[in-house]
Amino acid sequence: MSRAFVKEDIEIPERTTRRRSVSGLPPGALNLMTAKGAQQLRTRLAELQQASRAPSEILHLKQTLESVTVVESQAAPRDAIVFGSTVTLRNAAGHEANYRIAGVDEVGLEPDNVSWVSPLGKILLDAHLGQSIRLTTNDKTMWTVIRVESLV
Repeated sequence: MSRAFVKEDIEIPERTTRRRSVSGLPPGALNLMTAKGAQQLRTRLAELQQASRAPSEILHLKQTLESVTVVESQAAPRDAIVFGSTVTLRNAAGHEANYRIAGVDEVGLEPDNVSWVSPLGKILLDAHLGQSIRLTTNDKTMWTVIRVESLV
């Protein structure tokens, strides 16, 4: 029998030696974070260390900060949505929504943060000023990008 049809002794390197990051990102994926988010995590870490409390949270914060790639302010065209941008949307009824495209580990730091790898984050990163978009594939409401602030 050909070796191609035998499953014995087959090791897949990606599954045996590579682990997901502390942030849950796939092996090899960059763990991006804005400078603001990194500073917020450093401040939280310092507070916990001074209080000598929450050793597991301290460990988690240390591992997270060691794994991140901090994205500094970017010079981007005014209408471009990039990592770190704050995007304002408006629907036909006049309701507005704000989102800031952030790293996986900084989503919970501010209420408007949305992960750059989430479905919504990907939709926003593909958009530009003036474009009408749907926030989910099932969303019937159209939202128009009315403002983009690209300060990381």
